[in-house]
Amino acid sequence: MGLPLYQVDAFTKTPFCGNPAAVCILPVFLESDQLQAIAQEMNLSETAFVVPTAAGFDLRWFTPVAEVDLCGHATLAAAHALWQHQGAVGDLLFHTRSGTLVARQAGDWIALDFPQQPVHSLEHPKLLETLTAALGISPVWLGQTASDLFVVLDNETLLQQLSPDFAQIATLPCRGVIVTALSHARNYDFVSRFFAPQLGIPEDPVTGSAHCSLYPYWREHVAKETLVGYQASRRGGIVKVQGAGDRVILFGQAVTVLQGELLGLD
Repeated sequence: MGLPLYQVDAFTKTPFCGNPAAVCILPVFLESDQLQAIAQEMNLSETAFVVPTAAGFDLRWFTPVAEVDLCGHATLAAAHALWQHQGAVGDLLFHTRSGTLVARQAGDWIALDFPQQPVHSLEHPKLLETLTAALGISPVWLGQTASDLFVVLDNETLLQQLSPDFAQIATLPCRGVIVTALSHARNYDFVSRFFAPQLGIPEDPVTGSAHCSLYPYWREHVAKETLVGYQASRRGGIVKVQGAGDRVILFGQAVTVLQGELLGLD
């Protein structure tokens, strides 16, 4: 008998937009090499593995090449799959490598309670030189989060036109590179893109975890408590964000595009 498997487009309400994630429901976690092989087979930016427990759900995330500590869109996808297809009710508690994460239903949106990841200014001329060469443009500000480099550009048009050298980005000492700018559009406060070839993801379509850093940075510059970000990848996606002390609430939508069973584990 197979294991429940879903493909969910996260941070969008439109199929084939946003960021696709696979969600696999397991009775217990398989060995890590098996989980990695499944994620490689799915070949999506993230595969979420969910194990129901008496205290909620244990949750792990894998890219095609590595396990990661935090992932927003695959958590959103997991919550959507549990509510829509597995009969879950009420708030969901996910126990992860980044602590306990809570998912709540908020009308047509899903609210995720995540830790903020502040951004600190980074003075590193050699790193700035490498980033400038990799992006083909000089940042106006360079920062660092707990796991990523954080690049601010002068305007949204420059961000949309970026065509990075992924081979150079892959040499940088970080999980990935967040690139951001103020938005020209009335509907959004800021725009962003996220590059993580180190994890087998040249460009991530929509990155919830990056907004844990985008929010505290832009809150100081826009002076608003609730912000709306647009991730300007080819697929595109919308993330609403609010602060909650040292936490951030990520709001997103999701839609299932594939439902089936995972076989081949006998």
